[in-house]
Amino acid sequence: MKKIICIAVVLLFLGCKSATKQGVNGSKQDYILVDAKVKTYNKDGTRSYKDYQPFKTRTLEFLSDFKGSKTIAKLSKYGGDLEYQTNDITGFFHVKKIEDRWWGIDPLGYRYFNIALNSINTGKSKRTQAAFVKKFQTKEKWINETIEMLRENGFNCAGSWSDVEVIVAVNKTLKKPFPYTVNWNFMSSYGRKRGGTHQQPGHTGYPNDAIFVFDPNFETFCDTHARQLLEYKDDPNLFGYFSDNEMPFKFKALDNYLKLPTDDYGYLAAKQWLEKQGISKEEITDEYRELFMAFVGDKYFSVVSKAIKKYDPNHMYIGARFYSEEKNHPAFMKVAGKYLDVISNNYYNHWTPDTEDLNNWATWSGKPFIVTEYYVKGEDSGMGNTSGAGWIVRTQKDRGLFYQNYNLTLLKSKNCVGWHYFKYQDNDPTAKGVDPSNVDANKGIVSNEYEVWKPMMEKMKNLNINVYNLLDYFDIREK
Repeated sequence: MKKIICIAVVLLFLGCKSATKQGVNGSKQDYILVDAKVKTYNKDGTRSYKDYQPFKTRTLEFLSDFKGSKTIAKLSKYGGDLEYQTNDITGFFHVKKIEDRWWGIDPLGYRYFNIALNSINTGKSKRTQAAFVKKFQTKEKWINETIEMLRENGFNCAGSWSDVEVIVAVNKTLKKPFPYTVNWNFMSSYGRKRGGTHQQPGHTGYPNDAIFVFDPNFETFCDTHARQLLEYKDDPNLFGYFSDNEMPFKFKALDNYLKLPTDDYGYLAAKQWLEKQGISKEEITDEYRELFMAFVGDKYFSVVSKAIKKYDPNHMYIGARFYSEEKNHPAFMKVAGKYLDVISNNYYNHWTPDTEDLNNWATWSGKPFIVTEYYVKGEDSGMGNTSGAGWIVRTQKDRGLFYQNYNLTLLKSKNCVGWHYFKYQDNDPTAKGVDPSNVDANKGIVSNEYEVWKPMMEKMKNLNINVYNLLDYFDIREK
């Protein structure tokens, strides 16, 4: 026990460097340094972490003249800002560009910023189930206490893979319901029915990274699959729908489809596309790859969007959680913007978001975005942190500092309408048969015993409850 305590003290001491605003030689600085390990992707397919290195980290205390609040502002029943109501009272969540900033708008017309947490559900392992029974006894008690905890800390929505059934049920009893999202997995569900998919870390894999979008049965499947949306069509608490997660919209999609068996629908579609361009395989250039990548996207989003809007015209289609190179290609993003209300991007490997990326996504698509997946893992959790893509830092406080730094950049962007942190509960290393990216990592805001990581949460709360103040702060300073 003494050894564990000593390690914790050392980690706390080593975590972030001095928070003073005095830099080297007495110069002012607007950041602190936080040590973090970054994951590297090796040529042989393996992944490893580099040694700790310091990263510039900007937090609330370094915002000149910003006077934050320590209490939650008065909000609408949906989490909207009561200080600003628009004339767009539709009864459902939507987005709108007001002057030069994109906003979410809640069902009552108040401007709204979506602050969500992914995977709000109970653990399935024996260990987490035992902890659940000891702490909550019932799902009803768990969801009521969890929503109360999330609201107190400034969260206002449930992200992908949350227990929608339980949330919908409890919303019927709450004066202030908790907004939520649903991921319908159109392509991966079709793939399971069709056959040929496989599990990859974090998402479904497809042959040659070629999704089955050209199968003649896909459109019929989507129409049937989308009928489930009728159950949610009139629910004002639903923020929006994801259609899938992290599909391989690859730059070399044309090459990948042409490597499929010659009787595969994907191969035939690629071959026909080449013929229409009047070129052979040998004449394929990056320009044609860019065009075909957008062609695949157009096919997917047109089919899925048609099915979603047919059965539920009231709610937003918030994308397929892009995770790779697709979001860096103008032609593809332009196609996505034709069909999506909001672009959703899983955005890793950035300690501080790249402002050029944030600008490009909106410029190319013509739509606002939400960052739907990112996280950081703490060494002081005692977990192995061997799985997943996120950073490793020394302490839970450092996790909270990362959260502030990352999201302050998103708030400064005028194109971001929300973020979804990954995730509610830590991975359980004793769990069996889980996604290989969720094996043993301190990703959650609560432990396997459902205890909140308080040093992290304190920093998260300080930012979350000041989001509307911060948005005004950044906008006023730019005028």
